[in-house]
Amino acid sequence: MSRPLLQLALDHTSLEAAQRDVARLQDHVDIVEAGTILCLTEGLNALRALRQQCPGKTLVADWKVADAGETLAQQAFAAGANWMTIICAAPLATVEKGHQVAREYGGEIQMELFGNWTLNDARDWHRIGIRQAIYHRGRDAQASGQQWGEADLARMKALSDIGLALSITGGITPADLPLFKDINVKAFIAGRALAGAAQPEQVAADFHDQIRTLWGDRS
Repeated sequence: MSRPLLQLALDHTSLEAAQRDVARLQDHVDIVEAGTILCLTEGLNALRALRQQCPGKTLVADWKVADAGETLAQQAFAAGANWMTIICAAPLATVEKGHQVAREYGGEIQMELFGNWTLNDARDWHRIGIRQAIYHRGRDAQASGQQWGEADLARMKALSDIGLALSITGGITPADLPLFKDINVKAFIAGRALAGAAQPEQVAADFHDQIRTLWGDRS
């Protein structure tokens, strides 16, 4: 397993505000995500603007696509995305079409695990070539006090065993990272924990320090 990356999630309602946070944090993170809220508010312009602002970063279009996988993937990757998310409820045909386009652009599809999904679904995604998924504790779950539990960790480990690298999100802080030591983690995704911090650069440094402590210097 490689060392996990750090991803900045931009779930702003204003592109200008998102770009201010990118200007401050892009040298302290590995991946920049145009979040669902930002993309719904600003459209493809969000991807184009962020690609121009940080040309060397991996850029995620967090669109949570449910249908029209080929068309939407063409739009996302042409606008500068490296990765695009598809919701786990999407038909396998949608995933296949999106994956085909992603490969043409040298990009990847990430399966967003919200709601109901099974390990058999995950095996189907892996069979057609998908290698990433996002394990998500949503905003509403966080607000209701839902914590990471043994059931979450067991499902993450099962997904890792299938061959999917996981990006983990949902109120993640540096103190949470030891929970995921035995998981094949692609990235830890932080939004408000970074952008909303009084000293976001220090929080990013804390994430990186914890990642190095737990996973070493593996690239």
